Amino acid sequence: MRVPLSWLKDYVEITVPIPQLAQRLTLAGLEVEKITYIGLPGAELPWDPDKIVVGEVRAVHPHPNADRLVLAEVEYGGPEIEVVVTGAPSLLARRGQTDLHLKVAFALEGAHLYDGHAPGFQVMKLKSTKIRGIPSRAMVCSEKELGLSDEHEDIIYLPDDAPVGVPLVEYLGDAVLEFDIKGPFAHLYSVFGVAREVSALLDVPLRREPLRAAETFPAQLSTNPDFVYLEIADPDLCPRYSAAFIRGVRVAPSPFWMQMRLRLAGMRPISNVVDITNYVMLELGQPLHAFDYTRLRPRPGDSRPAIIVRRARPGEQMTTLDGILRTFDREMLLITDGGGPVAVAGVMGGLESEVTQETTDVLLESANFHFLSIRRTSRLLGLSSEASQRFGRQVDPELTVPAALRAALLMAQLAGGTVVPVVGDLYPGRQPRRVLELLPTEVTRILGVEISTEEMVRILSSLDFAVQQREDGCLQVTVPSHRPDVTRPVDLVEEIARIWGYDRFPTTLLRDELPPQRPNPRLECAERVRDLLVGCGLDEVITYSLVDIADEGKLRPQGPPPDPSCYLRLKNPLSADRAYLRQTLLSSLLQTLRDNLRFQERVAIFEIGAVYLPVEGEPLPQEPLRLGVVMAGPREPRSWLPDRQSAPFNFYDLKGVVEALLSGLGLTGTFERGQHPAFHPGRCAQVSVNGTFLGVMGEIHPLVREAFDLPEGLPVCALEFDLEVLIGLWGAPRRMTPISMHPPVYEDLAVVVDEEVPAVRVRDMILQTGAPLVRSAVLFDVYRGEQIGAGKKSLAYRLTYQADDRTLVDQEVARVREKIIRRLERELGAILRGRTT
Repeated sequence: MRVPLSWLKDYVEITVPIPQLAQRLTLAGLEVEKITYIGLPGAELPWDPDKIVVGEVRAVHPHPNADRLVLAEVEYGGPEIEVVVTGAPSLLARRGQTDLHLKVAFALEGAHLYDGHAPGFQVMKLKSTKIRGIPSRAMVCSEKELGLSDEHEDIIYLPDDAPVGVPLVEYLGDAVLEFDIKGPFAHLYSVFGVAREVSALLDVPLRREPLRAAETFPAQLSTNPDFVYLEIADPDLCPRYSAAFIRGVRVAPSPFWMQMRLRLAGMRPISNVVDITNYVMLELGQPLHAFDYTRLRPRPGDSRPAIIVRRARPGEQMTTLDGILRTFDREMLLITDGGGPVAVAGVMGGLESEVTQETTDVLLESANFHFLSIRRTSRLLGLSSEASQRFGRQVDPELTVPAALRAALLMAQLAGGTVVPVVGDLYPGRQPRRVLELLPTEVTRILGVEISTEEMVRILSSLDFAVQQREDGCLQVTVPSHRPDVTRPVDLVEEIARIWGYDRFPTTLLRDELPPQRPNPRLECAERVRDLLVGCGLDEVITYSLVDIADEGKLRPQGPPPDPSCYLRLKNPLSADRAYLRQTLLSSLLQTLRDNLRFQERVAIFEIGAVYLPVEGEPLPQEPLRLGVVMAGPREPRSWLPDRQSAPFNFYDLKGVVEALLSGLGLTGTFERGQHPAFHPGRCAQVSVNGTFLGVMGEIHPLVREAFDLPEGLPVCALEFDLEVLIGLWGAPRRMTPISMHPPVYEDLAVVVDEEVPAVRVRDMILQTGAPLVRSAVLFDVYRGEQIGAGKKSLAYRLTYQADDRTLVDQEVARVREKIIRRLERELGAILRGRTT
């Protein structure tokens, strides 16, 4: 939200420098993201007060040598009138006219301006020159040349009361505060709301003069006005609907001051009627909508136009102001007339009833809608507007009539209309005012600082809370209607603290003993896993817990589709692809992989997150943590060296990551042939730790890869582990293996076994049989070929023999080796390579 400082000053006096004001507002919860200066010192292009001034065009003469140029006589407060050469279209149209009084922004030689004809905003220095033979050392400026907007087709005209010769920075200079306000605080989404906060922070009066005309206008509220039929068919979604009627308006451009304020606030001026609705919305925070009264249709049997607020009928359609045909569901709220929809309630109006140049009578809508309904409608339609942003943060229902009258009187003033002194008003959702009791001693106890009762009363009163102090010292506080977020006395304490100033709280040490530091193995193990995987070159991602179960069904390409009854479904999902709670991480990770492979060739990511498994008879699901990893692309980044072109990730790269992870956790894993519908047959392994199943890993099945629209032929490696298993095993005491002082003996052992015998089984049998002298057995070669026969493979291991108390001799090593060979022959049918039976 953008708030021009000049507009803010209409309501409150600013007694501190702008940076200090921004800091005070930020500390009070209204975060000022940026300060944009317009012409003032600190702006990207400050306006030199001696070079850029208010000028007045007095006459326009033809250029003797050019048909598309004219000579403008400009008075600017200098010793003589300046003649400038210009091609401004509006001045070309006044060629030959004298006795003019057109106020303009006038720049003299040496001024720094933006180049109106160059792309972007490029600064230039104005120099004296000859244009088609006529000297010209000054310029009448466009909005772009001043940095006000990118409009440069014509020059900017100032109001008739602009004083000639005054530096433009004094007349038009401004600063804009850009806020990032989080949370359901619609009362802060307006100039008046920010002014109320500034009044409380700086302890200065809040001026209400701009609103008093509307407050004193003698308007009568009626539930059945004679100019319109009003009906709220769904009061649960529309607590209040007010309508004002303005006759005889003339649609024209808005005055300069209103257009400037709208531009600085980030809105585009359109016409006086539409601009007034936007102006009042920005000023008070109440969205408004203007209907062309003559385009509204009556109900059958009634001559008055009708306004009926109701839920949409399934499949009902309407074209909104942006020209798009929208289709509605039964939970979306519409504004309808006697013939059908004319607006999406709280979001955007309809094209059929919009205000045009032919409009003469205006029906002005000022309503209040349920904030969750507006959020849902805006999200599902993909249609965000200034109105929906405010309604989605709980707008004050008491604002409808004051805002409608404020806008109606502006239309009478600026568009020549006549305000009918009756306001149609239906208010089925009226709520009683909330009254809270607050003990000053409780404020001191919670905050830990002494704040006087008088200061508490001042702060709350300046925020429009009505405060009465009882004889017992308790404060009886009536909460204003614009603060639905204040429901408890502690909320009042927060209001007092933020206005008093968090920066004023003294720095103190904890007076009590530090609480005991208890271990949190779930968090510590998860963080350790993150550190290890990042050390392996992977990036962490966080995906949505809400998924489309059809995506999880893609992981079982040859199986039945998922049963929705086995999943937890949201009652009110925002979209179909975010309706169910996930039961695996793989589908989301594969989607993330697909999206990232579109703009980079190498992706290695992991996620630690919960899955949600329903428990029969229980209201809440189990939420175990899972670890998912996905890798695809070249093993190493690209290199200019021809021999460094890297092969893609494969099963063994993923296995290395798993081994590094388990080793870093002090665990040892067992890899065995596995099966899973999402993985390639023969390239899938199940991993166990200490006999406990951990999960599966391998290369993704080609059908799954195709279902997720992943590149054809690119190996995709993935795993999903039960992190709860790792958490349960991690941190157990580990027995320290003594380091021997005696030299090891190394020996290679090659055996021929059947193809289906796992290499890990051979390795484990070697270690078990050779213990305690065999310290390690590392597989370094696998051979298949005619020399060993079909259905066989040769496995070669590097054995390390070592004793703790002596140096081994050949005879000891030979005895252990023979023992190992005999057991391999007996239990696995192994044959020592080179030996025949």
